[in-house]
Amino acid sequence: MDPFHWITLWFRPAIVGVICCTVSACASSTAAVSDLRSQAQLELNQSAYTEHRDGAFLVSAVRASYLGADKFRTVVPYNGTYVAGTVIVDTDARYLYLVNANSTAVRYAIGVGREGFQWSGEATIGRKQAWPIWIPPAEMIARQPDLIPYRDGMPGGPGNPLGARALYLYQDGRDTLFRLHGTREPWSIGKQVSSGCIRLFNQDIIDLYDRVSIGGRVIVLGLQPS
Repeated sequence: MDPFHWITLWFRPAIVGVICCTVSACASSTAAVSDLRSQAQLELNQSAYTEHRDGAFLVSAVRASYLGADKFRTVVPYNGTYVAGTVIVDTDARYLYLVNANSTAVRYAIGVGREGFQWSGEATIGRKQAWPIWIPPAEMIARQPDLIPYRDGMPGGPGNPLGARALYLYQDGRDTLFRLHGTREPWSIGKQVSSGCIRLFNQDIIDLYDRVSIGGRVIVLGLQPS
């Protein structure tokens, strides 16, 4: 018998035990680091949706219950054919993407039009406005007579349905009456509830507003039949 065989047999359980403990410690350490990174990322994400002053108005914080990993503004890979600066609205997925120049896109969670009020097609950003005035369309006033006091416009502010910013979509130089805008109803992001316009958290529409230019291309993809 190999004179070292008994030593090998005696040490094997100890070595295995040490290896197992080491691997276990590494796994625990890796998990702890991962948890810390996840927590740090969560706090970083949430910090983008805190209360802050914007000009004459206060942008309210978005409640944690309205947020989540699927609703935080984030940068994602993009390998499509649209050029940088293009806005792509995926109404099915409830996301809006702004294409970057480095094979990425900024992704924003959105609320979309309810059944019978959707719009799809291609447009350009014809106008941008901070804390915009809201003028309800005549058709909306006919459906909701309580809006008659605002037929000449509701001043901009936290109670305005367009929220902190609005991007006005034009086709062939004419206003389509559809908007990309903020909202006073953050709970509605991710849902199909609007009268056709695309709404974002106020913090997100401010971010998008600062990144896009008048004349920018907007592609709105329609809802796919279920």
